[in-house]
Amino acid sequence: MALNFRIGMGWDVHAFAEGRPLVLGGVTIPFDRGLLGHSDADVLCHALCDALLGAAALGDIGLHFPDSDPRYRGVSSLVLLEAVRDRIRGAGYGIVNVDVTVLAQKPKIAPYILPMRRTLARVLELAEEAVSVKATTTEGLGFVGRQEGIAACAVALLHKPQGAAS
Repeated sequence: MALNFRIGMGWDVHAFAEGRPLVLGGVTIPFDRGLLGHSDADVLCHALCDALLGAAALGDIGLHFPDSDPRYRGVSSLVLLEAVRDRIRGAGYGIVNVDVTVLAQKPKIAPYILPMRRTLARVLELAEEAVSVKATTTEGLGFVGRQEGIAACAVALLHKPQGAAS
């Protein structure tokens, strides 16, 4: 059976904030600051949600989970990612793979990549091999380099069998 493929890209940025835990890819990372946001501000999951929604032409995370809605105050972004996964499936798509890059000067992300991959694979119901997480610095440049926040970008590949309902 022939497959239709769709690619989506997502990008998100959150500023650092005192008194909040730092959550990336559903993993709490020890650090002196967390990220500012209506939910848990998991910038990695937010970028991934946008990549998945974009690939299926279903809008963006703000459309589905607006920060004006009190139901999403403090919510785990893994809950949002699960809901996005279900919307993708409801539109007749399967997730082939996802790839995320975190841009952070500090903290070092490398020790947490495997737990992030495992967590995302579990939530998306994918094999770990289908989930890539990478991290880089900006060599001291820009808001990331000045340690004002963290950014993430993501891509997702979806497939829909030929003739599948939309």
